[in-house]
Amino acid sequence: MSADEYDVVIIGSGAGGGTMAYALGRRKWRVLVLEAGPSFDPSKDYKLHTEGWEQQQFPHKPSSEGRQTFAELQALDPALSDLCSWNSVEGRLNKQSRRLPFKYHHVRGVGGSTLAFTGESHRLHPESMQMRSRFGVAADWPLTYDMLEPFYCEAERIVGVAGPADSGARWRSEPYPLPPHELGYASQQIASAASTLGMKWGPNARAALSEPYDHRPNCNYCANCNRGCPRTDKGSVDVTFLRKAVASGYCTIRSGVVVTRLEVGADDRVTGVHLVNAEGHDEFIVTPKLIVACGAVETPRLLLASANQYAPDGLANESGQVGRNFMETLAWSSSALHGENVGSFRGLPADSISWDYNAPDAIAGVVGGCRFSTGVAEAGLNGPVAYAQRIVGGWGRSHQAAMREAFGRILTVGAIGESLPNTGTFVDLDPNQVDSNGVALALIHSQLEPMDLERLTFMRTTARAILQATGAGDVVEEYGSYDFFSSTHVFGTCRMGTAADDSVVDSFGRSHRWQNLHIMDASIFPSSGGGESPSLTIEALGLRAADHIAGV
Repeated sequence: MSADEYDVVIIGSGAGGGTMAYALGRRKWRVLVLEAGPSFDPSKDYKLHTEGWEQQQFPHKPSSEGRQTFAELQALDPALSDLCSWNSVEGRLNKQSRRLPFKYHHVRGVGGSTLAFTGESHRLHPESMQMRSRFGVAADWPLTYDMLEPFYCEAERIVGVAGPADSGARWRSEPYPLPPHELGYASQQIASAASTLGMKWGPNARAALSEPYDHRPNCNYCANCNRGCPRTDKGSVDVTFLRKAVASGYCTIRSGVVVTRLEVGADDRVTGVHLVNAEGHDEFIVTPKLIVACGAVETPRLLLASANQYAPDGLANESGQVGRNFMETLAWSSSALHGENVGSFRGLPADSISWDYNAPDAIAGVVGGCRFSTGVAEAGLNGPVAYAQRIVGGWGRSHQAAMREAFGRILTVGAIGESLPNTGTFVDLDPNQVDSNGVALALIHSQLEPMDLERLTFMRTTARAILQATGAGDVVEEYGSYDFFSSTHVFGTCRMGTAADDSVVDSFGRSHRWQNLHIMDASIFPSSGGGESPSLTIEALGLRAADHIAGV
C-alpha cells in the first residue's frame, strides 16, 4: 500500500495501538502502524538459554527505550525512614535526602511494554471507576464496568488468559479461556500464611498459557517473563493482536519510525504526521484518521510538542488537561529468607494474588486500595547473581557456602496500590533538553501525598506480616516508591470524560475537538485502580473504541 491508501494511522504498537490495529484490520480497514522502536524476534532476541541471562534483564536494543527527564523530587522525611528501600548487603539504597528518579520502565518496540511485562491480566474493580462521585478524588469513568465487560471477555480470548473460577467483585459473563495455573510451592507457603491472617489468596489471572492455545505452546515455568518470552506462551501484543492484524492482510507495521509532530488544519482535523524514518529521512504521512497510543508519558509529550496556531497550548489541550492527572506506580516489596528451601526461583511469576484490599474503601481510613501478590521474579531475585549482590554478603569460601545455603529460600510479597492524581504530579515538556530530532523531552514531575504514604505504610506492614506468618526469618530487602520513582504502570495524562472542559477525550478515546483524533493507552484512564495491571483494560477499551469507529 502507498501512504495515501491507509484508512487509519496508529502511532505506537503496544496494548492500545496493537489492539486497534487488529480490531480495525479485521473490519478491512487499511491500517498503518508507526512504531518508534525495533521489532523483537522471540526465538533470537530473548537469550534465556545463555550464561548471562540473569544480568541482561530485558534485552533492550538501540532505540528501544525513550528518554525522559525528571523535575526535582520531594524531600524525604526522617520520620518515615521505615519506608525507605534497603537490603542486607548495601544498607539503605537511596542515601540522598530527596526521593530519586530510578526509572520509567517501558519498551519502545513492536508490542510495546507488553514485551517485558509479567503478564498479569486484570479487570478493573467496578468501584474504582467511580472515584469522584463516591470518594471525591480523581474522576469518574464515562462508562461502566457493564459496558466494558463483553470487551474484557474478547480480549481475554485473544490473549489466552488463564484464570480462576472465582471472579470476586469483577463479575463475568463467561469463564476464562484457560484454567488457572497451579500455585508454585513458594506461593503455596504464602497463601497458607495469608489465610492465618484472614486473607484470601488464590491464582492470579495471567496472560501465560496454562495449556496450548491458538498455535502457541503452554508455559514452561522458567520464571523469566520480564526478560522476554522466547516460547511465545506469554500473551504479549506482538504474538497476539499484532500477529492476527498482520495476518489479516490489512495491517502494515513500520518500525524504527519516530513521529516528531502532528499537523492540524483549521477544520478541527489532524491532516498528517511528520516523522523521521528508519533511514533518518523526514517524511509526512496523510492521516484520514489518527490514533495516538504512545503511553501516558509519550502521548502527552507528542501532543504538547505539536502546538501550532490552531492549538497554541498543544494539540487536544483545550481543557488544559494534557499532561495533568499523572498517576504512577505506587509499589512495595518485602523479601525474607525462609527456613526451608522453597525453590522460589522456580515457577510462574505472580502466580497468586490477594484482592482483599483492592476496593477503594478496603483500607481503613484510606481512600484507594491495593493488591498483594508473590513477587520473587518481579524483585529480580530468581537468580544467583541477585543473591550475591543484594542478599548474601561476604567473600570467598564463606560466601560460597552462604550462597548455597540461601539460594532458593527467598520469599517476596509485593504490593501495588492506587495512585491518585494531584497538582504536583504531571508530565510536560523539558525546556532545556531535546532528543536527536530536536523534540523536547518529556519532563516527569512526581509528588507523593499524605494519603499515598498512608497506603504505602499499610502495604509495607501487611507484606511484613504475611512473611512473618510463613515462618520466614528477618526481612533482608525492601523496596518501595517512597524514596524512588520506579514506575511500570503510568496513567491519566489525557483522561477521558463527558465534558470537554475537564477531560481530553470521550469514552471512545476521541478528542472532544479534533474529529479524527483518538487516543488509546492508559493516559485516558480517569483513575488507576487499586493495583490492577492495566494492559487488559487498555485492550478492552481498544476493542470497544474500534467497534465504534467502524460503526459496528
